[in-house]
Amino acid sequence: MYIQQFFIEGLGCASYLVGCETAGVAAVIDPDRDIQKYLDTAAERQLNITHIIETHLHADHVSGNTDLAERTGATIYLHNDSGATFAHQSVNGGNVLELGNLRLQVAHTPGHTPESITLFLADTTRADEPWMALTGDTLFVGDAGRPDLVGMDAARQLAGQMYDSLNQMLTHSDGLLIYPGHGAGSLCGKSIGSVRSTTLGYERQHNPALAQAQADRDTFVNYAVSELPEQPGNHTRIKALNRQGPRPLGDVQPKPLTIQEAIPHFQRGAGLLDTRSNADYKHKHIPGSVHLEADNQLSNRIGFILSPEQPVILLLENADDYRRVVYSLARVGYENVIGYLSEDLNMWEAVGLPITAGDVQNIEVQELYSLLETGNGSRPMVLDVREPWEFGQGHVPDAVLIPLGELSRRIEELDPAKPVAIICATGSRSQSAAALLGQKGFETIYNVRGGTMAWMRQRYPLVR
Repeated sequence: MYIQQFFIEGLGCASYLVGCETAGVAAVIDPDRDIQKYLDTAAERQLNITHIIETHLHADHVSGNTDLAERTGATIYLHNDSGATFAHQSVNGGNVLELGNLRLQVAHTPGHTPESITLFLADTTRADEPWMALTGDTLFVGDAGRPDLVGMDAARQLAGQMYDSLNQMLTHSDGLLIYPGHGAGSLCGKSIGSVRSTTLGYERQHNPALAQAQADRDTFVNYAVSELPEQPGNHTRIKALNRQGPRPLGDVQPKPLTIQEAIPHFQRGAGLLDTRSNADYKHKHIPGSVHLEADNQLSNRIGFILSPEQPVILLLENADDYRRVVYSLARVGYENVIGYLSEDLNMWEAVGLPITAGDVQNIEVQELYSLLETGNGSRPMVLDVREPWEFGQGHVPDAVLIPLGELSRRIEELDPAKPVAIICATGSRSQSAAALLGQKGFETIYNVRGGTMAWMRQRYPLVR
């Protein structure tokens, strides 16, 4: 038996290749859009990918299942309740999928979504008892799947189903290995642990969600629907793409564009995504461009800034980043990348096109405190982009709450001529908000590094 986990930093997505080396066959569970890693690993292990299994229809990332099926001829498997409209094989709880000496027992474990499944994996050369469970978004390290991504109206019902699913899982032995569909960084849970696998026995003792599930149903439901983080940007569209079947990306190759080739696209409404470092962007950038660094948070942030239907041209630090950035965007449904600017900003300026500088300023909480104490026209409005439950636990005095997921449709509530200091919990979400305000032409934008947590550590005034 062979198993390998593949993990995407930032999004916190985990996928798996499981194979029987004796029979030379393998399954990929919850594939990412960058499928080459599965093909390479299977080839190295002399495995033929015959099964592609989705534990559910994802809301935070677009699957690579259709791409992988096109390249390998493998069959895609989804639970019968998925409502998927593309070619696939339906499975139900109690079904068994055979991979040579491996047996994958399908358990229907709704709660995160109605169609969620868990795969209990047995190596029959050793025992018929399951050795490990691929739990998808049902059970995580230190957490369980959130129930609200198909809509808040259904959240309490799904939370009740999650209670049943977790208690069903608790009937297994403590030695069962748990391989979840997400790790730290994912928005599919409240506070998923950074360790990427665990055992059922450890989670039984130390997982807060499982502790609530071992109480009563109402207690668990109230716990599951409270204090949820913001929903993934663009999640409704991502879910729809996964239901209809993602468009295969094929082989992603760099597409260089000269300035003269790019200008007609800009005239027709294409956006410019500047992925260079913050220092380079502040030194010189193209007016109206969107700035998000090409780090592991790009997939999480883009959904709050640009429309997924808008064509995009990239400005890269290095042309070698093209493939990585394209996959970061495609993972969250941004597939309309026209190419990247192959000429630098010196050339842009040389042909007489506009250049600007400055824009978002990163400041420490000490600087924010000083700005707020000035009491003159330079005093910024503090914009808190956390969730209401976080805001209620404590916020900077006079801060205005607009959660990040609502900011794009409520941006007209803000005055672009007035300085704005954006704050969140730790300084991550505020970067996304700052990029949006910068793209909308706000004159003075401060991004508060360290966020409310740093403000609290300095013992500055806090309103609850």
